[in-house]
Amino acid sequence: MVIKNRNLFRITRFILLKLPYLLRFFYKFKTPRKKILIIKTDAIGDYVLFRNFLEVIRHSEKYKDYEIDLLGNTAWQDIALWYDKPFISNFFFTKPFHLYESPIQTLKLGWKLYSQSYSDVLQPSYTRNIITDGLAALTGTKNIIGFVSDNEALSPKLKAKTDLFYSQLIILPKAYYFEFDRTRYFFEQVLNQPVDLAGPSFPAKDNRKQGVSIFLGAGNSKRGWQTENYLQLMMLIIDQTQRPIHLVGGPEMEEAATYLESMMPEDAVINLVGKTTLPKLIDHIARTGLVICNETSAVHIAAACNTKAVCIVGGGHFERFAPYPEHVHNRTTFVFEKLPCYYCNWLCIYNTAPDEPFPCIGTINLEKVWWATLPLLPVA
Repeated sequence: MVIKNRNLFRITRFILLKLPYLLRFFYKFKTPRKKILIIKTDAIGDYVLFRNFLEVIRHSEKYKDYEIDLLGNTAWQDIALWYDKPFISNFFFTKPFHLYESPIQTLKLGWKLYSQSYSDVLQPSYTRNIITDGLAALTGTKNIIGFVSDNEALSPKLKAKTDLFYSQLIILPKAYYFEFDRTRYFFEQVLNQPVDLAGPSFPAKDNRKQGVSIFLGAGNSKRGWQTENYLQLMMLIIDQTQRPIHLVGGPEMEEAATYLESMMPEDAVINLVGKTTLPKLIDHIARTGLVICNETSAVHIAAACNTKAVCIVGGGHFERFAPYPEHVHNRTTFVFEKLPCYYCNWLCIYNTAPDEPFPCIGTINLEKVWWATLPLLPVA
């Protein structure tokens, strides 16, 4: 996270770290409602791995009579409103990274949360940050539960301060490393009941899976496989299938998609990049015979839709988000070239040109991805 305006950030930090103590004092004169807040402001893929737990909470013995609010990220707002409205009383959406330099917005959101008089606040993300910790504290309630967390997004000095906001910090056993498993462990501790979920899932709408879709993009260009590699892979796929390849992804990949389309034979590509909503993207992946992607939301959506996938994985968060462990249901083949520097949290030790991927991505060659793809290609 790069801070451009240090003065605005200092004001935001003051609001997040100091104001909670004043609000907590006044909260003593309020009557808490049977109402909880869940804070989950991570990226789209994180939400796909998390969202099935909302139904568990809704029907849990502990919170079945409570209103349940969710503070989320505008990036996946459409998914939440389309699929998860039955489980949530009120949604609040924000752009969390924008809040770092937006003290007025932070203050307004904090006051809105404080006015709800929550009895409990749950923070199930293992990696905490000052925004989510501060917003949890701005609710005024003392009953805030989260993980002990790491220092990936919080310096030890800041973490020592925000730890004080929590009434309970759950220690995560080392056996729980995959993100879905971490979330399940969190709610088993909070709800005091076992959670029987085998993996992420979306309601099945179409079991006729046909064709190949390539999801371009990886959130960060340095975590994405090279465009030229995708072009060569598409050429190989076209020789094996009668159907056009679908290109999907966000608006930031439109230039790459246009280039790939221009280099392919006529009618060999259907370019949907930047042209689909998230719910429509999920429907598309649910109907697709094979998805090929980087380690991004697409691989989690494919797993949730029971769609076969080939995922090109780097080392930054290796085994935390991908590859999936054997006990979590999925139909994905993960392709990687393991280096000694894996598990770096994407703090790469190598110097690379701005237009080059990290070495853990760049060293994955076309042949390796092709041999993973070939046996999975749909017949039709």
